[in-house]
Amino acid sequence: MAVLSLKVINKDDQVKYVASGQDEVCLVNTSEYAEGDRICLETDEKNIHVWFQADDALGAAFVYITDNVSFYIPFGEKRVSYSPKAFYGNRHYLYARAAREDEIYAYRNLALNPCDQHGDTNCYPHAFANVETRGEAVFAARNAIDGVIANLAHGEWPYESWGINRRDDASMTIAFGREVVADRIVLYTRADFPHDNWWKQARLTFSDGETMTLEMEKSVKPHVFKIEPKKITSVTIDQLIKSDEASPFPALTQMEVYGYVAK
Repeated sequence: MAVLSLKVINKDDQVKYVASGQDEVCLVNTSEYAEGDRICLETDEKNIHVWFQADDALGAAFVYITDNVSFYIPFGEKRVSYSPKAFYGNRHYLYARAAREDEIYAYRNLALNPCDQHGDTNCYPHAFANVETRGEAVFAARNAIDGVIANLAHGEWPYESWGINRRDDASMTIAFGREVVADRIVLYTRADFPHDNWWKQARLTFSDGETMTLEMEKSVKPHVFKIEPKKITSVTIDQLIKSDEASPFPALTQMEVYGYVAK
């Protein structure tokens, strides 16, 4: 049994709203967010699986938290990679619940986390990269695991993606925070043709050191790759080889990793 707490805290570290519960908690914020506000999910147990909803427009994310989590409310340029309904207005429903055992070991997309952010989040899965185009939120690594697969344009939500700023050595890693067993990788490459280029080939490197070469084609459809079930804690995509077409702008809309939590 875990005690879960949700708090809304302002830039001066003052608690505006708080609620706590045994294994489950909800919090209603009846004011508009201000710049510098953050949502804190706190627990008396570390390393647990939790359903966490930072905003009703994002939906609940199935996450693994290693410590207390702070989610910073996006403003300005950072906001445009989220639904315009998210964090807007003066009525917000926040929710957290400790996961049941059947949920923990269910087969699903292990990479999905619409609550992912930059930095050391204590909240997994977590995506990070060695480059994000111009440092803009609409091209951040987190966009590739937010669950939005719209890939026929680029820019503001729902067309956010991971952009590589024309870097030949671009790489992105998805960390799971604990051991999982994966057997399928799905890539949605951005397909805003002719603005976009596309990758002919990429490499996956798993945390166990094994690598896999992926062959791709020009398509709006997902690229699906089955693998032998393997126990991993992270996977990296790199060695991205674009086609000979004129555009210098390939990008990744979504990366899914299917499997289950290792027992």
